This record gives sequence, structure tokens and C-alpha cells, in this order.
Amino acid sequence: MKRSILVGITAGSLLAATAATGIAMATADDAIGRQAAGQSTVCQTGWGMMGPGGPMHGVRVSDEAAYLTQMVAHHQEAVAAAKQLQRSGRAQMRALGASIVATQNAEIATMNTWLATWYPGRATGTRYQPMMRDLSKLSGDALDETFLCDMIPHHMTAIMMSQYLLASGHAQHPRVATLAAKIRDTQHAEMFQMQRYLADWFGGSTMPGHMWGRPGGSSPTSWPGKGGMMGW
Repeated sequence: MKRSILVGITAGSLLAATAATGIAMATADDAIGRQAAGQSTVCQTGWGMMGPGGPMHGVRVSDEAAYLTQMVAHHQEAVAAAKQLQRSGRAQMRALGASIVATQNAEIATMNTWLATWYPGRATGTRYQPMMRDLSKLSGDALDETFLCDMIPHHMTAIMMSQYLLASGHAQHPRVATLAAKIRDTQHAEMFQMQRYLADWFGGSTMPGHMWGRPGGSSPTSWPGKGGMMGW
């Protein structure tokens, strides 16, 4: 009973904290309209956190192969979006985009190799539901802010999916566990970097302190296991 209560509190607190960041999906047309009117593409509130395409979608993977398949699709969407940042007027955003493209393309290749080697008879298709808006028609502040608004919860999904794999014991190969921990930690750092950019450039809210149980939402120094922080 005690463990069930702890798990419920952990998941509920995470959900509430995520919602408190004020990140939501709006349409690309809305972003374009705001840009044309000289307005900021503010991160809208009200995105259904449990709805299709929301950050909670696909987090609880059933096994290692499902994790790899889902993460490949998740990475592919991130790479496509990050490539659009080469049109950004901010050097920091261009560098962030280039880093995401290089890192996640390499991880995609590794995960596809593992799927082909360890699960050759298993279908690799997935009903992935997109989380990112179309950035191809955006530029300037509209491009940068929309990317940040969408990529922060996108990263959060990868963090939660990776921690769930590790906490649930579904990782069957040590290399997969190592990669999951790397994805979790790398994207966690990038997520906080993007939160700072959003706050500094657009006045967006930063990650609330109770997200990690530390003032200001500072990064945890460790990731407790099953039932702990970010665990289920």
C-alpha cells in the first residue's frame, strides 16, 4: 500500500509540474499569424497532457524492443525539427539544433542496428503520434520560440520513457540500459537549457522547483530507481 501511494504521488506530481510549465500545442498557422502581426508565439496553456501526442504518450513501453522502436520514431521527429534551426538567427539555437541532429542521428543508427540484430522477426513500425508543429514556414522569434515550446515536452517524454525502461527492468541488454541512461541525462540537460532560453528570450516560465524537489527546478544529482523520482 505504501509503495502504491508513493508511485501515485510521484506520477501525479510530475504531471502537475509539467502542466505548470505552461507548454502546449497550438497550430502552426497560429504561430505564423502571430509572427505576421509582430506578436510572440507564446507557449499556450491547456495542452492535454494525457492526450494523443502529449508528453505522456508512449512512456510506459512494454519491453526493450518497444522502447527501441518508439525511441527511433521519437528521435526522427526531433532530428527533423532540429534541422529547421539552421535558419535561426541565434547562434545558440543553431548550435543546439546541430547537436540534437548529430547526437540523435547516431543513436537512431545504433538502435536500428540492435533491432535488426536482436529482434529480426519483429515489426519495426510504430503508431507514433507527432508532438512537434511544422516549423518549415516559421522564421525569427516565431521559429525559435515554437521550437522551444514543443521540444521541451518532447525531451521530457524521452526522459520519462528511458527512466521507465530502467526502473521497470525491461532492458535486456546492458548496452540498451547504458543508452537509455545517456538519453535520459543528455536530454535532461538540454531540456533545462531550453527552459533558460525560453525564460531569457521570451519570458516563458522555467521548470518549477517541485519538478525535481529542489528550488528553481535544479537538476537532480542522481536518478533513484523504481518507485523513486521519475519512477513508476
